[in-house]
Amino acid sequence: MFIGLQKLLKILWLLFAQLRPIQWTKNGLIFAAFIFTIPRVNSTMFEREVEAFILFSFISGCVYILNDYVDLASDQKNPHKCQRPMASGQLEPRIALWFGAMTLITAITLGCFLNIVFGMMLMGYLVMNVAYSLGLKKVVFIDILMIALGFVIRTAAGGAAISVKLTPWFLCCALMLSLFLAAGKRKNEYMIWKKEHHMCRSVLQHYSSGLLNVLLVGTSSSLLMFYSLFTVFSGHSLYMMLTIPFVIYGVLRYFKLLYVDKVGGRPEMVLLKDKQTFCTILLFIAVVSMILCLSPK
Repeated sequence: MFIGLQKLLKILWLLFAQLRPIQWTKNGLIFAAFIFTIPRVNSTMFEREVEAFILFSFISGCVYILNDYVDLASDQKNPHKCQRPMASGQLEPRIALWFGAMTLITAITLGCFLNIVFGMMLMGYLVMNVAYSLGLKKVVFIDILMIALGFVIRTAAGGAAISVKLTPWFLCCALMLSLFLAAGKRKNEYMIWKKEHHMCRSVLQHYSSGLLNVLLVGTSSSLLMFYSLFTVFSGHSLYMMLTIPFVIYGVLRYFKLLYVDKVGGRPEMVLLKDKQTFCTILLFIAVVSMILCLSPK
């Protein structure tokens, strides 16, 4: 009996690991609407945002299960991805798929109860990522755009969960930030491919170092422009312009991590491990909150 319980606990742990909880930090964009709605927020709105974060985390986890199942053969040959539960052989694919299906149904149902628009965004995010996993990730430029749209949907879903409309300027900022990080991810993978001669994605052969550099410069410049315009035309206090230096520093820091330290390929790990990036984000949130709280109503 003890051995049976131990085996069950191991399977549950592997299923949880298969959801890639380390990447749930990406879903933190859901709280963007809450932060920029200060001081009109309340505890109920915060609770709804937390629920939205949890549901999005489970939906994205289901997408990871499908993606790992589709890429099972290639992941087993990858020196890093081969350690994932399914690729390592520790977790049977059929168990992971069954668990993913049950989690998916539950998450979408609860999402519709939370807010029907939010529920529709969950389904839209799922459909888009299924299409990505089944083939669009192999199409040059579309792969980057799909990743970026996933971040934008997260941001918009955070607003839908608390019935807050996001301005076009803010959504443009989210899109440019997402494109910048997606291009950075591809640039890091490209550099690893050229150095170690291991291609983790077939789409990389359609890119070049120069092209990815242009994408990074273009998207980072657009991000700074759109955020600057957002601080002026969003309807908030003009003191919001004081937050622009934080965004500039964050962009420059990411460039340094990507080109010098060679660690910019996983933004979620940069957030957790790079102290300067983490502190910059905390300071940005603190200053934004203070400005919004002190601004005339």
